[in-house]
Amino acid sequence: MRHWPVAVLILWALMALVGPWLPLAPDAVHLEHILEGPGPGAWLGYDDLGRPVWDRLVYGARTSFLVGVWVVALSLVLGTVIGALSGYLGGRVDAMVVRIIDVFLAVPGILLAIALAGILGPGIENVVLALSAVGWVGYARLARAQVLSLKHRDHVLAAQALGAGTARIVGRHLLPLIAAPLIVEATFGIAGVVIAEASLSFLGLGVQPPAASWGSMIRDGTRYMLVAPHLVLAPGLAIAAVVLAVNLLGDRLRDRLDVRRG
Repeated sequence: MRHWPVAVLILWALMALVGPWLPLAPDAVHLEHILEGPGPGAWLGYDDLGRPVWDRLVYGARTSFLVGVWVVALSLVLGTVIGALSGYLGGRVDAMVVRIIDVFLAVPGILLAIALAGILGPGIENVVLALSAVGWVGYARLARAQVLSLKHRDHVLAAQALGAGTARIVGRHLLPLIAAPLIVEATFGIAGVVIAEASLSFLGLGVQPPAASWGSMIRDGTRYMLVAPHLVLAPGLAIAAVVLAVNLLGDRLRDRLDVRRG
């Protein structure tokens, strides 16, 4: 039981990466099976158009996985660079970055993502851009705070005295020391992105039909909850399992990387 979060994430990754090569037909319509429940022919039943829910769940895993990986990667790189340079350079650069971060924090992240996704239009690429434009702020704050606490260390001052440039000091003397908290933050960020992507798809701002997404599957299934609850339960439980697994692994990773713990 202790390793079930790892098993869930491995299954999620396999569904995302191997799914397109499996003999699945997520868009195949079977009119004779409309709203049919789980059975031998379909593990999770069929939706309102007669499409197999299991097949669409697998393809929806690919959507959430790709969005989660790309958004966290882009946000982590952008936020770390901005925050680290801001904290190290200080002065007007730091003051300007802090004001920009304050502006982003003044608006709830999901609302800003919805607005950006609405402006950019639906589609997985625009979802990635919208969520990345919001997600970098947390990494920038964390990187800046870590650099501010480290930039007066002896090894940094020694590098400055030897004439090392800003890029070399930040890249070789500061980033390795702030990597651990940033990795932990990125782990928790994946869970947030999965929920955000599902929310945007639920609102019709994510991937468009007939492409599958867990959020759009829940949206389509809400109209038939009383007669076909499996349409909502399957993607809903998938989201809950992935998010819980990511958070539990994030907690373990944080405990392992925390040098203050014995």
